[in-house]
Amino acid sequence: MYTNYDNMIQLKGIFKWVNSGGNRVFLLKDINLTIKEGEFVSIMGPSGSGKSTLLNVVGMLDDFNEGEYNFIGQPVHQLKEKHRAQLYKSHIGFVFQAYHLIDELTVYENIETPLIYQNIKSSEREAIVADILDRFNIVGKKDLFPSQLSGGQQQLVGVARALVAKPKLILADEPTGNLNTKQGTEIMELFKQLNEEDGVTIIQATHSEKNAAYGSKIINLLDGRVEK
Repeated sequence: MYTNYDNMIQLKGIFKWVNSGGNRVFLLKDINLTIKEGEFVSIMGPSGSGKSTLLNVVGMLDDFNEGEYNFIGQPVHQLKEKHRAQLYKSHIGFVFQAYHLIDELTVYENIETPLIYQNIKSSEREAIVADILDRFNIVGKKDLFPSQLSGGQQQLVGVARALVAKPKLILADEPTGNLNTKQGTEIMELFKQLNEEDGVTIIQATHSEKNAAYGSKIINLLDGRVEK
């Protein structure tokens, strides 16, 4: 259905603002970006430059005030909420700095959640989750809860959950922010492998020049604008 779209993401003239004391405070200003399928893009910039906001707009978690957004040929700016939700649940995996795991669910249940959203049968879900637990070497952790895991293990589970539904696009917001150097390198190498071997498109927001260098393209943001 969507393999013909060379340009996976096209943002044209995207503005996002909040109103504060009668003034508009711009979070994103006139963002124009094209990201092709299979690219690995790093978004860099200081805190408050708009990196997370831009990722949330691309991931359809945040609305924007002006502009056009086309994702695999779909005009996101014209879609109803229900269609947008279907689109991102089918095609996008998220990896957050704060892991965003559900405390009350086991590792197995956390990883299984995106598959439930997609109405995949339970026997099929079992096989898919078993496969990814194996791939990430976390079979022995499947019955533990997030509070029983180290930061690195929690982030691994977060990445496994992002990948379980085989997304075309992974959005990673400071994915190694809470990890030590070794764990961080492992996560970045994993992203690189997914990108090169599985053809997954990756967009990461990062402060780290070392992490940014894993990308094939670097976009610098400052005060909500893309620096030329």
